Amino acid sequence: MNVYLFEFIGTAMLLLLGNGVVANLVLKDTKGASLGWVGISLAWGIAVFCGVFISADVSGAHLNPAVTFGLASAGKFSWELVPGYFIAQVLGAMMGNLLVWLTYKKHYDATTDQSAILATFSTAPAIRNPFWNFATEAIGTFTLVLGVFFIAGGTIGDESISLGSLDALPVALLVMGIGFSLGGPTGYAINPARDLGPRILHTILPMKNKGTSDWKYAWVPVLGPLFGSLVAALVFLGINM
Repeated sequence: MNVYLFEFIGTAMLLLLGNGVVANLVLKDTKGASLGWVGISLAWGIAVFCGVFISADVSGAHLNPAVTFGLASAGKFSWELVPGYFIAQVLGAMMGNLLVWLTYKKHYDATTDQSAILATFSTAPAIRNPFWNFATEAIGTFTLVLGVFFIAGGTIGDESISLGSLDALPVALLVMGIGFSLGGPTGYAINPARDLGPRILHTILPMKNKGTSDWKYAWVPVLGPLFGSLVAALVFLGINM
């Protein structure tokens, strides 16, 4: 149970700090309206650092179903633990975003821009094209998961690999780099739980002016990252043949 608890806590911290900065940027009458994309990318890197550092030594700090799926696909993580990790990650993402909503409650009440409100929960493409949006998410997640394989020091001979607390900084820098380099087209979900959990929360929370949760797009930040992680696992296995 401890591994699931720490995946929940780590993912909650990831979303609290990550989507917290989005809320600070886009909601009405906050003091962070000048943060911009640089602020978002930096804050998500810090969010990853904190989430990984907290949970790494207990759960391996996946915090992301795509990482869990990629490690399991490469034979580096037990498939028996995958469903529990997925559930813990989605619930953790929901809890983290709930804390964001509570923190900025009066600003949510003051905001009338429905797309801004949704942006504090889940991602949306700059130019909507399902195929290319899927490709963007897959490429970003491929970059993340392949990097995680090598940051964690995995080799094909190991029974399993997982991130330790000392890996928190390089993983954070990797996510930051993905944000700066590849994040513009879709907002770089690169994590099914990061998008799905908060989107569910957006659907059920009582908010005025919240508008639609855009479920027509929701499959892209779920399936795109899973596909990208599978490709990363295959490349990792091919390199180590």
